[in-house]
Amino acid sequence: MAGYASALDRLTTTLGRLPGIGAKSAERLAHHLLKCPVDEALELAEAIRAAKEQVRHCTRCFHLTEVEQPLCSICRDERRDAGLVCVVEQSRDLLAIEKSGSYPGVYHVLLGRLAPLQGMGPDQLTIAALEARVAEGQVRELIMATNPNLEGDGTALYIAQRLQSEPIKITRLARGLASGSTLEFASRDMLADALTGRQPF
Repeated sequence: MAGYASALDRLTTTLGRLPGIGAKSAERLAHHLLKCPVDEALELAEAIRAAKEQVRHCTRCFHLTEVEQPLCSICRDERRDAGLVCVVEQSRDLLAIEKSGSYPGVYHVLLGRLAPLQGMGPDQLTIAALEARVAEGQVRELIMATNPNLEGDGTALYIAQRLQSEPIKITRLARGLASGSTLEFASRDMLADALTGRQPF
């Protein structure tokens, strides 16, 4: 970026690599960090360093946990139903479900979804670990909670096919009309899912 000191140029370029941050946003963030007190900027740098050094994946479900804890807080919680496993793509999906406060089971984080064009195949995901977990015999139901798009549905279908010989129930999240919505503003896909997944009245 012409006209900037090399250190500021490097900071702006680095911030611009973050997802959802364009060139203008990166420039604004860089200037904000230069204007804020030194201790505030260094606190951010320290928080990033600590997270990179101290946060790891849970050895059972692949959610995030601290280095000194091999299992995450959900897997360690004996009140959770270990036989009910919700399969999600990322930890942020897990957190969204947790916010509902209505799910009593545990999780399995795939760390992505099948996307061959982006180089994401089964070996890049935690599918083998999920199969090993099911083979232990404690899991009775898998809830496929991958995102409702082509890659997410393809990932869920692939996992279901790989586990079809196992004596477990495989379900997926209900789809369709949200509570409080109106038919007039529902998309075609939303209405199709609602009709396909209709339930007894």
